[in-house]
Amino acid sequence: MSSRRSRQSESSRISDDQIIDLVSKLRQLLPEIRDRRRSDKVPASKVLQETCNYIKNLHKEVDDLSERLSQLLSTIDPDSPEAAIIRSLI
Repeated sequence: MSSRRSRQSESSRISDDQIIDLVSKLRQLLPEIRDRRRSDKVPASKVLQETCNYIKNLHKEVDDLSERLSQLLSTIDPDSPEAAIIRSLI
């Protein structure tokens, strides 16, 4: 049973090349890192930390925008077409 388990573990493990590729893709998605010069090497740990920070900031932005839309919704006629659009965004 243990050899079967180890074969499954090996097949489900991510390779070093896959990790390098994924970190490279994350680098391209992060504005702070993407805009740096190519010669500036950013360690994978920094990329992962910045990714976490970026996602947290995006969540905060979404929450803030939802709150602003809710406030806007409370100032307009609830039966108006604009209110329907705002409700669909919240």
